[in-house]
Amino acid sequence: MLKGIFSPITTPFINDEIAFDKLEFNLNKWNQTQLSGYVVAGSNGEAPFLTTEEKIKLTEFVKKHSHNKTIMTGTGSDSINETIYSTNEVALAGADAALVITPSFFKGKMNQSALKEYFTRVADKISIPLIIYNVPKFTGVNVEPETVVELSNHENIIGIKHSTENIPEITEIIYAIEPDFAVLVGTASLLYTGFSIGAKGAIVALANIAPDECVQIYNYCLNKEYEKARDLQSSLIPLNRLVTTKFGVAGLKHAMDMLNYFGGKTRSPLQGINIKEKNEISEMQKKYLTKN
Repeated sequence: MLKGIFSPITTPFINDEIAFDKLEFNLNKWNQTQLSGYVVAGSNGEAPFLTTEEKIKLTEFVKKHSHNKTIMTGTGSDSINETIYSTNEVALAGADAALVITPSFFKGKMNQSALKEYFTRVADKISIPLIIYNVPKFTGVNVEPETVVELSNHENIIGIKHSTENIPEITEIIYAIEPDFAVLVGTASLLYTGFSIGAKGAIVALANIAPDECVQIYNYCLNKEYEKARDLQSSLIPLNRLVTTKFGVAGLKHAMDMLNYFGGKTRSPLQGINIKEKNEISEMQKKYLTKN
């Protein structure tokens, strides 16, 4: 069963090419934490700008250097056949599960019937378990609770990353699915709340720069130390919103650079952030480091 904190790791680039030595540097630091695993080629890994071949190479590399942590790889595309192909290729490279985003190009036609058909057909043909990736802010498509519950009955669909702050919807799913289906929250702002209502884990960008704190919230909730979890959660929210919601991947990578990880530049056409924005992150980071 999926449980704990998973980091959707960034992809380091130098001169627009993947810098595997920098990735190894970051992994060596993350491996010293209690993170349960890594997501390769997720949104924070700039998946839309990676080729299938690059996803395969990244998966193989991260698996080799991950110290037996669980590896998920983002393989979803609008094409069912391409998603099946990509997933089976990263499975051969060592991925333990596939994080599959909803199809969205024809979003007006991606009703719940279409989504059920998409995920079912993919799950039927892939060699590793499938995790639904629901992120309406990027796709404009939402997998509704009833659809998640129905899909959870498929033996090869084992969980969902629910990247919204829709607590009622997440709660509805948690209370309707079987215990072995994992609901994973997708934003660090909901760690405490999500674990309190029964989420099994989380895939959160903040785990790139604050893995220990994210794991600590999870452990506090496991031990029913909810006041400690709430207090630590509250201290993380401003930083999380700044480096994820407000400035996105570029902001996250700058924060990584400040904390002796390698963040580096985003891959074109994704743009970087300016000096004023970097200073805003720097000031928040100082407050964060002082408080924690």
